[in-house]
Amino acid sequence: MLSNIRIVLVQTFHPGNIGATARAMKTMGLSELILVNPRAFPDEEATRMAAGATDVLEHARCVNSLEEAVSDCVQVVGASARLRSLPLPHFDEPDDMAQQVIENAAQAPVALVFGRERSGLTNDEIRCCTHQVSIPANPEYGILNLSQAVQILAYEVHRAWRRRDDSHFMYQRPLEATPPSREQFVHFQDHLGRLMQQSGFLTQPHARTEEQLQALFSRAQPSRKELSLLRGLLSAFESHLPDSREV
Repeated sequence: MLSNIRIVLVQTFHPGNIGATARAMKTMGLSELILVNPRAFPDEEATRMAAGATDVLEHARCVNSLEEAVSDCVQVVGASARLRSLPLPHFDEPDDMAQQVIENAAQAPVALVFGRERSGLTNDEIRCCTHQVSIPANPEYGILNLSQAVQILAYEVHRAWRRRDDSHFMYQRPLEATPPSREQFVHFQDHLGRLMQQSGFLTQPHARTEEQLQALFSRAQPSRKELSLLRGLLSAFESHLPDSREV
């Protein structure tokens, strides 16, 4: 679905903005970038600003006109200030736009179009769009950098995609953050209880103290790696006790 959503940049002047746009896209799972008559591309500054998203740049397409970039799209959303002279449907909120874009992208390509850094999209270019969207900002200073505008709308699209019932999106948990199994946690508790007895911290079984410590570690939610470090610490302490035993 996200592969059906393309970002179109029209006559981008600064190549660094193309690279920053690629980075903004990749962080939100978008990969289709089309450039309409960019001033300079490929360019070292674009590559530098992509910061790891060079694959998006490598697959970017350059075309001669906006019509060529969006001819196969079922929805074309131009990012601009509201132009009341044009009767296009207008999204006042990007999240409303994103929900509709996601619905349409399930079936066919859609495009989000961004104009020049200084002057945006022309009226003729807006007429190539099916919708407009504006980003609410400070009315006294509503100027956004090109890549910032792309990042905001790309985030809203990604957010709408995540919320779909059939997206099954889940952030990948780093391997080192995997929680311990119940068995591993029980072994840790037993080890801690035994060491408290051997060290003299508890002179007799004290269920309340052990329950409080169990609650403490449950709230902390240590990962397997962190629990292993704690077990190693307990073993090091235990080795210095007169009655130390192997775990």
